Amino acid sequence: MDDKTLETIRWGIVGTGTMAEQFARDLTLSRGAALAAVSARGLEKANAFAARHGDSVSAHATYAALLGDSAVDAVYIATPNDTHFAIAQTAIESGKAVLVEKPLVTTSADAAKLEALAAGRDVFLMEAMWTRFLPAIAKTKSLIERGAIGDVTRLSGTLAFHHPYEPESRFYSKARGGGAMLDLGVYGISLARFLLGEPMKVIGEWRAAPTGVDMSASVTLVFNREVEAHFSCAFDHEGDNRFIVEGSKGILILQPPFIAARAVLQCRKGFAAHIAAFSGRSTLSRVIRKLVYRLPLPGIQRHAFPFEGYGLRFEIEAASEAIRAGQNRHRLMSPSDTARTLEVVEKVLADANRQA
Repeated sequence: MDDKTLETIRWGIVGTGTMAEQFARDLTLSRGAALAAVSARGLEKANAFAARHGDSVSAHATYAALLGDSAVDAVYIATPNDTHFAIAQTAIESGKAVLVEKPLVTTSADAAKLEALAAGRDVFLMEAMWTRFLPAIAKTKSLIERGAIGDVTRLSGTLAFHHPYEPESRFYSKARGGGAMLDLGVYGISLARFLLGEPMKVIGEWRAAPTGVDMSASVTLVFNREVEAHFSCAFDHEGDNRFIVEGSKGILILQPPFIAARAVLQCRKGFAAHIAAFSGRSTLSRVIRKLVYRLPLPGIQRHAFPFEGYGLRFEIEAASEAIRAGQNRHRLMSPSDTARTLEVVEKVLADANRQA
């Protein structure tokens, strides 16, 4: 089926923040998907957003009004974390397909509730874990499965972006579902599980901000054969934001930021792998990494997957195709999969190894 005969899924966006803007822009790059409507807290904001994204976009002052719009087939929820459950529940009950910005909800119990509701009403529900749908991630999984780097021995990754401490911000407010694990940690946990399956053991520690939410955290997932994944996330500094898969014959590196990876480096074991995985936060370290990423070097193969936009188009197209096919979940990102990632988050945050 070509683009001309592909049924278009008409999307409504709840929210007008950064992710809503990125989603709206990537909709213009997506096959079989288009922006139909937006809602905000107040008609003025909704009108301004709609005007930026096309003459045919309807503006609504409430999400309830958007859910009642017959021109909307599916909704993307891009509001603060603490609002996700209530809006998604109402959307499912209205019969609209639902894509919720990560985290789907703030607890695994709420994820299970939404999953049961969506399944009972046969309505599509998915967390917008867009990284899973990137071509670079698909290539990484394929290389692992065909033994390109031998047996996987270790995963490691960092995702850290500095956010100045502001008690009322969405990052640091407990009431708004803040914390580094829910904002950043879910990416690494979800990716490790996607590549290796379910861990046998979860170990973690975290450091609290004055508001009580986790400002930084580290997680170790132990898989079969004692293969481990180590991942850290933080709001108090900038990280190198790479993801590395080590194997008995070589390594794979998802270039930073790995959540929007446009390339995978495949490196032979030995000097090539050592230089490619060079770590550190110094200027020299950053220069070495940039040279490795850009220059042709012996023993290093670069699999490039350039794309326009922010990278959300791949999840948009995947969700739209599943909705078009009448499915209530996507095979790569089911609500139960999301719940299992949230269970890991909960285990880490409940761990007695919390740092003072």
